[in-house]
Amino acid sequence: MDYNFYIFFSTLLAIFFTTTILAVFFRAYKSKSDEKSTNLPPGSFGWPIIGETFAFLYDDHEKFVGERMKKYSSKIFKTKILGEPTVVLCGTAGHKFVASNEDKLFAAWRPHSMQRLFRSSYQKAASTVIPRISEMHVSRAPGFLRAEALVGYVGQMDAMVLDHLKMYWDGKQVVEAHRLSQLLVLTLATKFFMGLEDHGRIDKLVDLMDTMMLALHTMPVNIPGTVFYRAMKATQAAREIFQSFIKEKRAAIASTGNKVHDVLSYMISTPDPGTGKFMPDNEIADKIMGNVAASFNSPAMTTTFIVKFLAQRPDIYEKVRLEQLEILKSKKSGEPLNWEDMQKMKYSWNVALEAMRIIPPLQGTFREAAKDFTYQGYTIPKGWKVYWTVSTTNMNTEYFAAPEEFDPTRYEKTSLPPYTNIPFGSGPRICPGKDYARLQILSFMHHLVIRFKWELVNPNCKITGGMNPFPVDGLKVRLQAQPLPA
Repeated sequence: MDYNFYIFFSTLLAIFFTTTILAVFFRAYKSKSDEKSTNLPPGSFGWPIIGETFAFLYDDHEKFVGERMKKYSSKIFKTKILGEPTVVLCGTAGHKFVASNEDKLFAAWRPHSMQRLFRSSYQKAASTVIPRISEMHVSRAPGFLRAEALVGYVGQMDAMVLDHLKMYWDGKQVVEAHRLSQLLVLTLATKFFMGLEDHGRIDKLVDLMDTMMLALHTMPVNIPGTVFYRAMKATQAAREIFQSFIKEKRAAIASTGNKVHDVLSYMISTPDPGTGKFMPDNEIADKIMGNVAASFNSPAMTTTFIVKFLAQRPDIYEKVRLEQLEILKSKKSGEPLNWEDMQKMKYSWNVALEAMRIIPPLQGTFREAAKDFTYQGYTIPKGWKVYWTVSTTNMNTEYFAAPEEFDPTRYEKTSLPPYTNIPFGSGPRICPGKDYARLQILSFMHHLVIRFKWELVNPNCKITGGMNPFPVDGLKVRLQAQPLPA
């Protein structure tokens, strides 16, 4: 019996490897044929199946793109990443082309790992193109992210930031800035998107979200020990927390009759205008989890790296502190920040822009070609993935003198050309939460520099490469309390 099973298993294994090898050669042959028959951009697909995925994910991103720009073209090149034939559009011309042709030539597309993390069992569609459903729900929720709504959030956000600093920073000698930035950002997001204020559940969600973020751009290999496997487990646990809270929220709405206070209430209470049907809880959970995740990683990274650069540049720290003290002097004791105060924080926001230029919280994003199109004289076939990357402009000496230098005043000296530093994207798909993110970043900077001075515990803290850079040691900082003005 055992011998027969061995023969059977060996035969199956031989068939599997033979089929795989034949498939690889067939696809390689087909790719060569396609290249001969189509005027594709220059570049290399790399290894069979995996292409250049590992270099794309784990090498320094600027190096990955820069080397291929020098070798093939400074405007466009082809590669194969995450299992997909992909063209990379470079420079301001590439950024402008994508922004100008959204919903004409391009459809939104997310890597397969991201699709699987944020797609629960109710979604059966085979399409890999992701519609902008989560963004639509945020924008459709009555004025949620518009300026007139954000004006009303400032005071509450200011109070929450101050409470966070008193709870987790005051009286501490050393703190982990990255972890605390994540906690603050998620505390704000779950409050304003969902009305969730349960610190126990928020603490759990921070750890789960952090695990998920590590697998947003990776190979979706769901076997024990892989980053993706851990992320899938974390996603399921996070989804259960969201679904539990949705049930509580639905019951509260039913008992009080109050319908719209946040995005989650809107999604529960408002039927789809096309079908007239209400969304089931599992679908709401996925969409609200997508919204919260979108507002989690990039703002937390930006806040973390602002802490890093201000520690490294005491001169810039002092200028930020001076600006914030001037604002504080204009306030009555205990009076919260308001919208007008935020508009006065020009230098502080330039510091944030410079931090996002030097270490972009997201290196780029994907689209899918909705039809064949021509760019720079080359044909990009329908279905191919299109990737635009910020590193081709952020560190370009044509736009930024001495690009390696951290210099917030560069935004005062000259007007930058469009499509150079675009941390929130551009065009129709520009991040709908960019103004919300600006408020939370500036609120944090205001209270942080007024209350503390700090230094890096490890000045040589390593920052990972790849799509989502983060500090390996969590960016530990040693705090020194600053006397508050009388």
